[in-house]
Amino acid sequence: MSWLDPDDDLDGDFEDFDESSIRMRPNPKANRPRTKRRPAHEDAQIGRVLGVDRGRYSVMIDEGAVDELTITTTRARELRRMPIVTGDQARVVGDTSGDEGTLARIVGIVERSSLLRRSADDTDQVERVIVANADQMLIVVAAADPEPRARLVDRYLVAALDAGVRPLLVVTKTDLADPAQFLSHFDGLDLRVFTSAQEKMPTDEIGAALIGHSTVFVGHSGVGKSTLVNALVPSAGRATGHVNQVTGRGRHTSSSTVSLRYVSAEGTGWVIDTPGVRSFGLGHVDTANILASFTELAEIAERCPRGCTHLSDAPDCALIEAAERGELSPATLSRLDSLQRLLQTFADKAEANPGSPGR
Repeated sequence: MSWLDPDDDLDGDFEDFDESSIRMRPNPKANRPRTKRRPAHEDAQIGRVLGVDRGRYSVMIDEGAVDELTITTTRARELRRMPIVTGDQARVVGDTSGDEGTLARIVGIVERSSLLRRSADDTDQVERVIVANADQMLIVVAAADPEPRARLVDRYLVAALDAGVRPLLVVTKTDLADPAQFLSHFDGLDLRVFTSAQEKMPTDEIGAALIGHSTVFVGHSGVGKSTLVNALVPSAGRATGHVNQVTGRGRHTSSSTVSLRYVSAEGTGWVIDTPGVRSFGLGHVDTANILASFTELAEIAERCPRGCTHLSDAPDCALIEAAERGELSPATLSRLDSLQRLLQTFADKAEANPGSPGR
């Protein structure tokens, strides 16, 4: 019950309390309703990420056109948790004139066709993205100085097969040692091999394999990767180093990943140079992707029991039984050996780290 009498005329008694002239300061946080909707940026241009340097991304827009240019960009705040790497196709808005001092903004990434990754070590499930949208990997090793490491190459191959990237191999410094014994380690793999010497670098043959492709170059420090890149792309200017005569290790010279255009009379392609590494963790890899890369073996393996490792001591393995019955050609037998060697990498990892998560 109200203490006011509804029959009383009180309008005149409250004229002194008129507050219509009071001006209230608006709450800046209440001006707009909270929303997770972001602008569509339908006017965004698509560009290729060429490199990353301290939070700034070099992006080429209008690739292949007469007016193509490289601009400097930063990432939008909503992308701060997304890795943007060399090779990405980025959606760019803002000032795309390329003038000095201008800065555009990356607001999205086009769906990637491939993603090459590695982990710090085999027990680390956190992946490090190396490059996006590459369709080839050129593995560079030296015949000597430093000595070639077959196990490291195996790891590169595993990462390439997991990413759906075609592997290639180039052996440098063949004037110092014969790489035949090392290369026999990879008999049976569908792996194209180039050999290179100081006075005979096969730039034409390698260049022909680059045309129409995006090829990521990987290799141990000191194997001559940067020297090869400079020979293929003379304007690259990648720093080269030497091998320490005491430790036998190469010195890191390339400190960043960068895309460089290969140009020849026959066509163009992209060379993606990466820093040299001495280890390549495979904690992120799914072994099923490796078997799928050996098409004819994968068909036979469908008859294997669930959980079969396909290693030489695997019980009731259809691959081993087919080999024992003589049903596999010499080439297929060689590929089976290569498959088992790659899978052995993961068996060794599981044995050394029994507590690591299974893949």
